[in-house]
Amino acid sequence: MRSVVESMKALADLAAQPPVSAVARAFAAAGHELALVGGPVRDAFLGRPVHDLDLTTDATPDQILKIIAPLADAHWDIGRAYGTIGARIGGETVEITTYRSDVYDQVTRKPSVEFGTSLEADLLRRDFTVNALALKLPELVLVDPSGGMDDLLTGTLRTPSTPEVSFGDDPLRMLRAVRFTAQLGFEVDDETRHALTDMAERITIISAERVNEELSKLLRSPSPRRGIELLVDSGLAEFVLPEIPALRLETDEHHHHKDVYQHSLTVLEQAIDLENERHPGEAPDLTLRLAALLHDIGKPATRKLEPGGVVSFYHHDLVGAKLAKKRLRALRYDNDTIADVSRLIELHLRFFGYTDGAWTDSAVRRYVRDAGPLLERLHMLVRADVTTRNRRKSDQLAFAYDDLEDRIAQLAEQEELDSTRPDLDGEQIMSILNLKPSREVGQAYTFLLELRLEEGPLGEEEATRRLLAWWESRS
Repeated sequence: MRSVVESMKALADLAAQPPVSAVARAFAAAGHELALVGGPVRDAFLGRPVHDLDLTTDATPDQILKIIAPLADAHWDIGRAYGTIGARIGGETVEITTYRSDVYDQVTRKPSVEFGTSLEADLLRRDFTVNALALKLPELVLVDPSGGMDDLLTGTLRTPSTPEVSFGDDPLRMLRAVRFTAQLGFEVDDETRHALTDMAERITIISAERVNEELSKLLRSPSPRRGIELLVDSGLAEFVLPEIPALRLETDEHHHHKDVYQHSLTVLEQAIDLENERHPGEAPDLTLRLAALLHDIGKPATRKLEPGGVVSFYHHDLVGAKLAKKRLRALRYDNDTIADVSRLIELHLRFFGYTDGAWTDSAVRRYVRDAGPLLERLHMLVRADVTTRNRRKSDQLAFAYDDLEDRIAQLAEQEELDSTRPDLDGEQIMSILNLKPSREVGQAYTFLLELRLEEGPLGEEEATRRLLAWWESRS
């Protein structure tokens, strides 16, 4: 965390940026208060990049529009009912919201929107004290009615009012607490932690889309593990992602020193490390991270005690893929993400047969064909899935996967493996066999694709000869 002097300088620099300073001057000239609020103020003290310019004012939405319109390249009032006006000024997006003093009915999370007249009262209705900070503009006065600065210094996450009232007003704040522990590295205080547990079931009144948004932000954070642990320990996961706490009941047959839950968290961490190593500076890969977290959720349903006390989880990859598809669909993830995550889970054990004996070129081709565009993610997931403390076994698996990746690269260079197709396309098949589009054309295509996978490129002449022979053998 920056020193107070450094932080105030960072805030002053932020306030001096053309969009903010122009808006501040315009509101002051119109006789209205204006303050930079919440995340930007917090992040300036933490030394984090500031992405959003959130401002609050005593002006009403109509007054905001009147003041902002002459300055803006564009403006919109989609949030007018909640007091928010957005604008694009000098290439930057700013959102300006009227002070609020909402009233919640403690049954739904939809407030009766009421505008307020006090900055301090507006701050006290916010989710956490570290977000209840404001910088008055243009005078650069820090406003902190709930001790947010002290909590920033100690890394504490605490609600401005009692957590029972805050979470009762808006249960989504419980998931935000989970996310902030991962994003900011903070700890929730004891009172807040108890409230998370006591009120966990209230998260069920939140829409799946909003839960999805918070879980996705959590997984995209640099170190989501501590947030997931709070999600599980508080009991919230039982209502939003129950497959994860269920993993604590099982013991992984390959990793007797840790349960499947801890193994899954380690796989997630290792997948993130590989993602950062292979694609530095790129946006977090939500699909890979979901697959890493969920890759073993089929184990509780497939757990079986074998003779000799050995525990097996046969077909947990297939069962897990189905469970992941069901859960992600319930959480309203998009179809592509659902399909890709379930496919990665389905394929994540395929590699482990490679260590039993050298794969043929045909087996390598099938591995690549089945992974398709997910091959790079599958590489990272499979490598991350090795969490054994046995150094010899870990090295053996790493060397084996190095060898597999080398063979994939060699075959790709020789055969354009990443776009494996038969030597003849559908039009050629129909011409050679004098067929119209039909089921038989699909069967012929599959036959030629199998030949391609087994033997590599054949060339059009040899493929034609084989196709005719196959067709005649069907008579």
